[in-house]
This record gives sequence, structure tokens and C-alpha cells, in this order.
Amino acid sequence: MNTFHQDDQFYLARKSQTLQLRARFIQSLRQFFIQQDFLEVETPVRIPSPAPEEHIEAIGSDNWFLQTSPELCMKRLLAAGYPRIFQFCKCFRADERGGRHLPEFTMLEWYVAGFSYVQLMDQCENLLINTLKDMGHPRDIIRQNKTIRFAPPWERITVADAFSRYAPVSLQEALSKDQFDEILVEHVEPRLGCKRPTFLYDYPAQLAALSKIKKDDPTVAERFELYIDGLELANGFSELTDPVEQRKRFEEASAKRAAKHWARYAMPEKFLHALNAMPEAAGIALGIDRLVMILSDAAVIDDVVAFPPEVL
Repeated sequence: MNTFHQDDQFYLARKSQTLQLRARFIQSLRQFFIQQDFLEVETPVRIPSPAPEEHIEAIGSDNWFLQTSPELCMKRLLAAGYPRIFQFCKCFRADERGGRHLPEFTMLEWYVAGFSYVQLMDQCENLLINTLKDMGHPRDIIRQNKTIRFAPPWERITVADAFSRYAPVSLQEALSKDQFDEILVEHVEPRLGCKRPTFLYDYPAQLAALSKIKKDDPTVAERFELYIDGLELANGFSELTDPVEQRKRFEEASAKRAAKHWARYAMPEKFLHALNAMPEAAGIALGIDRLVMILSDAAVIDDVVAFPPEVL
């Protein structure tokens, strides 16, 4: 046996404990949804056009694209009368590589008709607490020599309050200077979820994406993200069901993409048409690889997948 094969076998063998933990985690997550009468679905990985988003670039596949998220197809299923759906799937994003990013990663995404984003936060918290219990995993997680307590209730803080508490400038000043992302990443995110999981919610309306604007406060979107130890793990919201407003947002995102000379995506007309029939709902995408990083105390994302791209 040559040295290359020996090194390869050693590299894979030393991940055995983590990969077994990962498998048990996914099995327990799936069992939660089955017990809650969800339907597990599969949607295509290769699609004609992803949702145009300002900061996410898809990987091309001939004249189509590898999905950055199963969101558009899953919402078409919601519109067709499937009220509680989930799936585990592979997603792909260009130019995403680092200690916390892979260009190909595993996503858990689910949708519930009749839910608001507040109810979805409750369900997400329930899901992870019950999954740890089902796995026989301690409720207190040791992460990089810190103890993170998963016992409820988890922390919830608005984006505005988080900026007031942790950022050097107010939320409004950050938005007016086009520094929201920079300040969020450098000053706010590292402080979130360090003692217990934290939901950051009520994002500025400018960052609504595919979420609904709050009825009693049009400056805010019904959107949240989950953080543990400064790591963003999930993104969820009350779903926008207005096709006219959604088209407008897509057009605005497309214009910003064009200014950066990014790929131009065709408008996802079938999805926009389906919004006419979509019920009020909430949906969330949760990163499996990053959650396994938390559970296994892995320092980098490469340690929780069998084959990061560099070893292929």
C-alpha cells in the first residue's frame, strides 16, 4: 500500500466518532419531524434559476444552476397543498470556503402552513432540545472550553437591541452608511449565543429577502437567525406571499447583482405564480454541518464532513 492510500485511510478513520455523531444527529432530527406529522420531500438539486440574492452566487451546471437552497421548490409544494414539509439536501454556493464555509453543504429546511416566525422559533428550540435528549447528549455543550446551556428558554434579542448592546454605532447609522453586514460580522455576531443559543430577530425591512414585513412596524421584517457561540446556524421567517412585492424585491436584488457583474438569473416565474396560492406560513433553513461542529466541538467545518473538496 502506498503512502497516499495510508494517509487517506488515516484521515478518514480519525473522523469516525464525529461521523457517527453526525449520523445519529440527522436520524434524531428526522424522527422529530416524522412524529410531528411532517412529510419528507425531495426537490431537484439542479434548477433552471435560483432566487436572485445580492450576496449569494450560484454554481453553474451547463445552462442551469446547482441550488443554493430548496426554498423555491418547497414553497411551490406548500402552495400545492402540502402544509408540513421538510427535507435534508445538498446546497451549493460559489466562492464560499473557509473554516466555517464549504461550497457544498448539508441543509435541513422545513415549512409549516399557518405558522408565524415566533412559532417557528419555538419549534426550532423544541427540535434541538428534543434531539439532544433523544441522542442521550448532555444538555450543556462544551464548546471551545465554554459551557453553552441548551435549557429553555433561549435568548431572543432584536437586531436593533443587539446593535445597541454590542455595536459601536446604532442600527440606523450602520444602515445609512451601508455598513450593516460589516458591523454585524465584526461586532455583533461574535457576542451571540455564547452562554445559551440566541435568536436574533426583527431584521431591518431592507433585509427582508423573502420574508414578510411586520404589520405593526413596516421598518422591520419578520425574520430571525439562530446563533450558537457566534456561529450562524439557521435563517427563518414568516413567508412573503405577495407575488407583486416578491417580484419587486427580486428585481432590486438583480440590479445590485448586475452592478457587481454577477450572473443574471431568469426570473423564477413558476415560483412567483405559485405565491398566489401559497398559505400563510413560516420556513427555516438550518445548517447541519455547523450544528455538528457545535456538538462535536470541532474547530473547523472540514472536521465534520468525510470529504472536504481539497481531499477529493
